[in-house]
Order: sequence, then structure tokens, then C-alpha cells
Amino acid sequence: MEIGGLFTALLVGAVIGGLGRLVVPGRQQVSLLVTILVGIVAALLGTAAATVLGVAHTSGIDWIELALQVGLAGAGVTLLANRSRPKLPR
Repeated sequence: MEIGGLFTALLVGAVIGGLGRLVVPGRQQVSLLVTILVGIVAALLGTAAATVLGVAHTSGIDWIELALQVGLAGAGVTLLANRSRPKLPR
């Protein structure tokens, strides 16, 4: 991987992860690094899903692919936020 590709992946991961955090209601106790990592994974999985569905390459902005990526990032942030939250005794 070239250095430009690494910076692009970090930037896209930060944006997708940030958008994923925005669609999840409430406050999440997830660090910025974890958010970026979730965003990178969600971007890769969302692109793969869009390719399988046949909507990855359209003219203009790929809104369906972006929605898949943000949805996956939101699910990832939610999963990790709920996992790191301490359990209260009943």
C-alpha cells in the first residue's frame, strides 16, 4: 500500500466513522481511534456489499454505497459502545 492510500483510508475511515457515530442516538463511549478503525472496516465492507449488489459504480455520487458504509459504521460503533459499557447490577 502506498502512503497516499494509507492517508486516504484514514481520512475515509474518520469521515465514515464520524457519520456512523452521528446516526447512533445518545453518547457513545468509544475513542476516536476505535471510531476511525470502525469507519475503515465499514467502508471496506460497505464497498464489498455494494459491489455484490451491483450498485458500486454509478455515475455521480454512490449514495447507496455511502448509506451502506455509514449504516455499517453506526452498527459497529453501537456494538462496541454497548460492549464497553459497564453492566449495572440488578
